[in-house]
Amino acid sequence: MLSERVAFTPGITSTATEGRLYVISGQSLCVAYASGGGEPQVPVGPVPRSALFLGELDGAACFARLLVDGEPPPEGTDPIALRQLFGALPDDDFAIAGRALGLTAWDRDHRYCGRCGAGTERSQTDRVRTCTRCGHAAYPRLSPAIIALVERDGRALLARNARFSLPFFSTLAGFVEVGETLEAAVAREIHEEAGVTVSDILYFGSQPWSFTGSLMIGFTARWASGEIVADPSEIADADWFAPDELPRIPPRLSIARELIDDFVRRHGATSRGAT
Repeated sequence: MLSERVAFTPGITSTATEGRLYVISGQSLCVAYASGGGEPQVPVGPVPRSALFLGELDGAACFARLLVDGEPPPEGTDPIALRQLFGALPDDDFAIAGRALGLTAWDRDHRYCGRCGAGTERSQTDRVRTCTRCGHAAYPRLSPAIIALVERDGRALLARNARFSLPFFSTLAGFVEVGETLEAAVAREIHEEAGVTVSDILYFGSQPWSFTGSLMIGFTARWASGEIVADPSEIADADWFAPDELPRIPPRLSIARELIDDFVRRHGATSRGAT
């Protein structure tokens, strides 16, 4: 999960003419490097007219801008896949870049009203685009998804997703359905994907996942009944793993890894399957 240190203050509008520029190109962030190499940095410069104000980081204005198809990155910067910048950028910058990724996609996708087709415009008081004809409001979309580590007799239920090319095992996850509580979503997803029922569902933590416009809400749970019967359309393989016998697991970027690391710590082992 991201740092809980309060250094960033969200905002809607700013009079700043210069600031930190989080320039998005696809799923990449355009970063600068100090002369002679070194760590990637978020560039500082004049604010383009099309930029979205994000807020302030330690008093410095932060803006997002989306490059259109074929538009070159700003001079002195290189587009680097945001996932690759985890651990290279400071935590605050990585979190703000994720915010920039999600908000620029929303700003691009809602320039026209989904109800009547007229143009929309940004609000000066709230994070919303409003139709100039019918007044329909389009707010940034956030899709809640649960992710859970299920434990049985000191072993964790981990599965390999049938749709992912990377051969690692992770915790089970899925989107919350309309009218469903988070706890009900945990129980349903675990049963649908692995065939087991769970109890003692407890909140663990959360993580914004701007790559898919999601908010991942993490839980721990205990096995209640049933044996693993994996849904082949979702799960290629699933099993119970002891903390000192882990398969290959996700990198530290994700809350899935935090759930697994927490399981390992509670049992006094080391994550041998770590990537």
